[in-house]
Amino acid sequence: MRLLLVEDEKPLSDALSVILKHNHYAVDAVYNGQDALDYLETDVYDGVILDIMLPKVDGITVLRTIRAKGNKIPVLLLTAKADIDDKVAGLDSGADDYLTKPFDTKELLARIRSMTRRQTELTDNVLIFSDLRLDRVSFELSCGERKVLLTSKEFQILETFMKDPSVIFSAERLMEKIWGYESESEINVVWTYVSFLRKKLRQIGSSVGLRAVRGVGYKLEAEADQ
Repeated sequence: MRLLLVEDEKPLSDALSVILKHNHYAVDAVYNGQDALDYLETDVYDGVILDIMLPKVDGITVLRTIRAKGNKIPVLLLTAKADIDDKVAGLDSGADDYLTKPFDTKELLARIRSMTRRQTELTDNVLIFSDLRLDRVSFELSCGERKVLLTSKEFQILETFMKDPSVIFSAERLMEKIWGYESESEINVVWTYVSFLRKKLRQIGSSVGLRAVRGVGYKLEAEADQ
């Protein structure tokens, strides 16, 4: 599952990212409300962990904005504001849950599981393309009886292709979607991960490949399409 973490305290954000990734979540982290709105406008997430007190645009405004646009993504408010009026304001603005700082990691993970479970009951947890099955909960990729576990970045890249298999994605677009606008990684990291995925597709004996379209990008193709 893919989460957007919106927390302006970078040390806390970094710590939470480590915890979430260790528990098999793919995480994008941003540090202000405007970036949160931009990311939610361009990408699809399974849930949002949202601080209230944020630079540029506060968390409540972010929440009200996405709900006004019809975005029903699960949102957990994570904040130091513990007054009952603050909780009511958050929930009335469309939050699915509310957790105050300081918090216990086990409780945070339990609340994330709870809110995303409600969401995934309404969506398909398995993406299918040709002979491939991608489990969006376990990050497991399978072809027939053969299976392989994907890393977080491998999963995010392949999920991007499998959700829109007719689209050619440029390396720059993949870099933006997977690593984020402010990443210091070089563009060749995309080529490296495409190579990793090709090896895993061969490992499970899939007929699906990632074809390079010269001067444009990459496209997911089944053997019959090639």
